[in-house]
Amino acid sequence: MSTPSKEKSNNGGIAAQLALGIVAVGAWYAIYSQLLPFADWFAYSLLGLAPESHLGSAVQFFVYDTPKVLMLLLLVVFFVGILRSFVTVDWTRRVLAGKKESVGNVLAALLGVVTPFCSCSAVPLFIGFMTAGVPLGVTFSFLIAAPMVNEIALVLLYGLLGWKIATLYFVTGVSIAIVAGWLMGRMKLEGHVEDWVMAIRAGESGLDDQEMTLQERFHYALDSVKDIVGRVWKFVVIGIAVGAGIHGYVPEGYLAGIMGDSAWWSVPLSVVIGIPMYTNAAGVIPVVEALLGKGAALGTVLAFMMSVIALSFPEMVILRKVLKPRLIAVFVGVVGCGILFVGYLFNAII
Repeated sequence: MSTPSKEKSNNGGIAAQLALGIVAVGAWYAIYSQLLPFADWFAYSLLGLAPESHLGSAVQFFVYDTPKVLMLLLLVVFFVGILRSFVTVDWTRRVLAGKKESVGNVLAALLGVVTPFCSCSAVPLFIGFMTAGVPLGVTFSFLIAAPMVNEIALVLLYGLLGWKIATLYFVTGVSIAIVAGWLMGRMKLEGHVEDWVMAIRAGESGLDDQEMTLQERFHYALDSVKDIVGRVWKFVVIGIAVGAGIHGYVPEGYLAGIMGDSAWWSVPLSVVIGIPMYTNAAGVIPVVEALLGKGAALGTVLAFMMSVIALSFPEMVILRKVLKPRLIAVFVGVVGCGILFVGYLFNAII
């Protein structure tokens, strides 16, 4: 039983953390609002580059987008970390276990958006879901949605490209996860899961379900920032560098001929190019921003982005530990067809 002095001390600690959080958010906004003037000053005044030059445009893009994307990542990952302290992987497994496939596919896709996931956790998640009684099709709906439509990608898209593209990305990504998982469930492919998977118990994954205090959730969110940003910042910088090169050196309208809606082969080509790339949503979004700015069609760019995130070759290698080659081929085929459909659809209507 806690004493009044301990409760007072805890309340004081919470109040201090909240005050510190408010100050930190205020400082974040003050710095964020000055990024564009600083980038212009750095490229055009300090370095003396001409705004209309290729190098000047590329340097300004890189100096502006690098801190902008990283600052958005810091803020988003922290608040998502607070959310994830409530929505644990173990809780997700119990929610999905025993659900009918049609309902389960929808629920799994939506839960995939807010549940921790990366390629390295594909195997333990798959094992945990299967041994918990989650149907194979429902499991795939989750595994598709979790990396493809993650909350970091949504917020970065919103911050860089606006709410319309972020909403389109969310709706189409979740739809692919639902339909692809449902189709794979209808194919009865359980026999193509490696035999040893069904013979083991689900291991630990993520947080346990013990009640956490506000301070513990705060520290968990900070740990998420250190872990996630620490793992992805290199990909972000590489992606921004590629985007800066496209922004500065690719002629206006050039990509419209290669990745425009008039070239029927642009969508499948973008998927083929995207699959072997090893990056994540945070790293590919600056490239998407630059491609759209140079005239590439929205559907083609979305197809490229989705293939990079949902069908990356490294993830397929990891999944081979638990899936037989035929099931991996079906997974790639079904998801790939969904991505192609999205690409052609948006090229036709937008």
